[in-house]
Amino acid sequence: MNSAVLVDSLGRRIDYLRISVTDRCNLRCIYCMPENGIQRLGHDEMLRYEEILRLARIFASLGFNRFRITGGEPLVRKGIVDFVRELSAALPGCDISMSTNGILLAEVAAELKRNGLHRVNISLDSVDPHAFAEVTRGGDLNRVLQGIDEALKAGLVPVKTNTVLMRNVNYGELPDIAALTLSRPIHVRFIELMPLGEACSRWQAGAFVPASEALAMLRSRFQLRQAVLDGGGPARYWRIPGAAGTVGFITAVSSHFCSSCNRVRLTAKGGLALCLGSNLEVDLRTPMRSGSSDEELRRIIVEAIRRKPARHHMGEPGNGGGGEYGWREMFSIGG
Repeated sequence: MNSAVLVDSLGRRIDYLRISVTDRCNLRCIYCMPENGIQRLGHDEMLRYEEILRLARIFASLGFNRFRITGGEPLVRKGIVDFVRELSAALPGCDISMSTNGILLAEVAAELKRNGLHRVNISLDSVDPHAFAEVTRGGDLNRVLQGIDEALKAGLVPVKTNTVLMRNVNYGELPDIAALTLSRPIHVRFIELMPLGEACSRWQAGAFVPASEALAMLRSRFQLRQAVLDGGGPARYWRIPGAAGTVGFITAVSSHFCSSCNRVRLTAKGGLALCLGSNLEVDLRTPMRSGSSDEELRRIIVEAIRRKPARHHMGEPGNGGGGEYGWREMFSIGG
């Protein structure tokens, strides 16, 4: 949309916005959402769709060309399918994707594609129905697998799945999850558990598994070969010989990729979060609703991004499971 290039104080090009459209979710995953739910944002606290569209256009004018719709669970928000069409129309030439738990995806995958969504990332923390129900506190694995298949059929590709690595929870399932790539052209990614919000207690209890250990375990089962996936982001990919898809690892804690971070996050309540592992957040909702012009909002965004932290400190001594780096809840910032 615009040839502008926005860089932060460290010279990193910032061109990727993750947009949380809701803090609500239809699952209660043990590393993300409290079992009894959350104090939900009030209707007036959340950004309206027209406000999100306005901000998205402003970000695009600053050179942003990648936009990901997140939650909570974005598909639980009323009108989300129509919003995808409006966002796509507002951002011609931009990459628009969505992160979802997949529970509601099968029914709307084709329409999302028609409305301009390019691809999806789907949470998949277990391939055992009973274990999946425990990790998600009630989720139906079959509905997620149907969502994956419908996304593939609709052309929402590449379809990527996200598995949060947790010792004594799903670590033993890694070979079975990786084996999904033998029959489906999907890209399975294993993500290190981050000490944020609900995950802090599991981190402190020893659930963290470094990606290097998980990779070694898979290598003992499969003859993995390195692979390259266009637009693969921070993941490093491998392929099982003969597989239709790939297996990736995201080392958010053990070997962070902060020096090449290109993203910021718009929270459901209109905060611009500059780093997943920091409490730095700039309010955009208040000035927008107080009558600020697009140019004024653009200036606030540019000044905020110049303050983007050099790196996070999750997992380091003193920051392993709380404090400055553990206050955020994943559902409140959109992952």
